Amino acid sequence: MNFANLFKIALRALNTNKFRGFLTMLGIIIGVASVITMLAIGQGSKQSIRSQISEMGSNMLMIHPGSMRMGGVRQDASSMQSLKIEDYKAIVNKSRYVAAVSPSVTSSGQAIYSSNNTPTTLYGVNPDYLEIRKYKVSEGDVFSEQDIKTFAKVCLIGKTVSDNLFPNGESPLGRYIRFNKTPFKIIGILESKGYNSMGMDQDDLLIAPYTTVQKRVLAINYLQGIYASAINEEMSPKAVEEIEEILRFNHKIKEGADDNFEVRSQEELTSMLTSTTDLMTLLLSCIAGISLLVGGIGIMNIMYVSVTERTREIGLRMSIGAKGKDILMQFLIEAILLSFVGGIIGIFLGVSVTFIVKFAAGWPVLIQPWSVLLSFAVCSLTGIFFGWYPAKKAASLDPIEAIRYE
Repeated sequence: MNFANLFKIALRALNTNKFRGFLTMLGIIIGVASVITMLAIGQGSKQSIRSQISEMGSNMLMIHPGSMRMGGVRQDASSMQSLKIEDYKAIVNKSRYVAAVSPSVTSSGQAIYSSNNTPTTLYGVNPDYLEIRKYKVSEGDVFSEQDIKTFAKVCLIGKTVSDNLFPNGESPLGRYIRFNKTPFKIIGILESKGYNSMGMDQDDLLIAPYTTVQKRVLAINYLQGIYASAINEEMSPKAVEEIEEILRFNHKIKEGADDNFEVRSQEELTSMLTSTTDLMTLLLSCIAGISLLVGGIGIMNIMYVSVTERTREIGLRMSIGAKGKDILMQFLIEAILLSFVGGIIGIFLGVSVTFIVKFAAGWPVLIQPWSVLLSFAVCSLTGIFFGWYPAKKAASLDPIEAIRYE
């Protein structure tokens, strides 16, 4: 008996019990669809996180004061004043892997215009900050180096602050607002960036010269942080090492002593968030994969029933010359067909559900070819694995006893 005949016999047997075959495939269909959907949601979330971090500046480096021991007591990082303007200048002059550097001082408070006010954050930086954080000016212009030198009371305004202070749609350019008690002239409006991956509104801010915020708002002479960007994302680790070396030299920190500063890269944040996403995707996929296991058990159960129902048929086939391997292949082909057809239907259902999730719920999704191939391969192996034992049992039946079976 050749393979073509075995295939026809298997199709005829499945066609005889269409509804039972469909119910058997249901576990495989749901399992494959669930795995594809879960992997698509997981991969979409990972891509969304990466793209949002890239918008923040994928090669951005953040330098902040670090905690250190003084008199045996560990000081809180927020109370440290270890970063000075000399550190910023040293990074600008000595670094080879850094493309842009900006000092940073910040203050939270109320922005006020006429009878409107809104709580926001004032960032004291230099023009390089816009390049580092990927901000663009939609109207107006950026403050100049001269503004920095003269402590000019000028600022750029984010869209959220603009909408809150100027709700009637008038242009904020050239208007004077107050941040707490300090007046600022609006010279530019930033393009909207929306919310980042951590739910922070990137448009709720004011940007002013760092010297202005230092002297006129905070009355301090140290920096609360320094932002920098590596030449490219691949150079970020080298840039971090270089900055640490420069600052340790500047701060006269001896070998083996604790640093009084901290340098972090976006790569650390990306790695942390993507590893969390990968773990959740794996967990959801494992849960979805249980449906495949249940589907495989369903196939084994039905194949056992089929062997029992067709015991006399098996005996007749073996008595007219069918070999054990022919019977084995016949029932194995039936099991594989059930999982194969179920897998194809599951793929179409999984892709459909993924697009429903994308357009109905607005979740980021990404269907990758390997996830579809993986799901299909697993369901095919499931059919072979769970169909083998019932098929083997059918092939090992004694022809005489099988013919006598009632």
